Amino acid sequence: MEEKPSTASLALKWGGITGIALVVYSTLLYTIGGMANTALTSIVYVIIAVGLVLGIREFRTLNGGFLSIGEGVGLGALTAAVSGIISSAYSVIYTTVIDPSVREQILNQVRAKMEEQENLTDEQIDQALEISQKFQTPGLQFMFGILGSILVGVIFSLIISAIMRRKKDNPF
Repeated sequence: MEEKPSTASLALKWGGITGIALVVYSTLLYTIGGMANTALTSIVYVIIAVGLVLGIREFRTLNGGFLSIGEGVGLGALTAAVSGIISSAYSVIYTTVIDPSVREQILNQVRAKMEEQENLTDEQIDQALEISQKFQTPGLQFMFGILGSILVGVIFSLIISAIMRRKKDNPF
């Protein structure tokens, strides 16, 4: 009987690679001031999806070509958690230690986008930004980063696993 590949080691490997890729891309976005640009920040989802596909594909290969949806989702959640810890920790360190002015830049970009909408008054914009600043503490930023990564990872890995699954033939 063959041993199953270790989901923990694969999650650490691909979560680490994905996390580092997210750190590099985040650094690029911070440097060019593109954190408020939704088109540029959407590429993060592509990076996560690629990391999950590669991790799930390696698991399937090591598992004799077989993959269940549960195995894929479990591996995807762990992979996303590892990459979320890495990228969230970096984001907190970057915005609190390396360049604290990034938060203000992002708020200014968000304010400019909100001002473009004609249906919002200045008071509503100020109130919305005040509420969003309450959620920008390093602890909450780290926690929401990890939880968001896991949620996205579970959803993506569910889709990826459904596409990549292969059932074993009936052994009896």
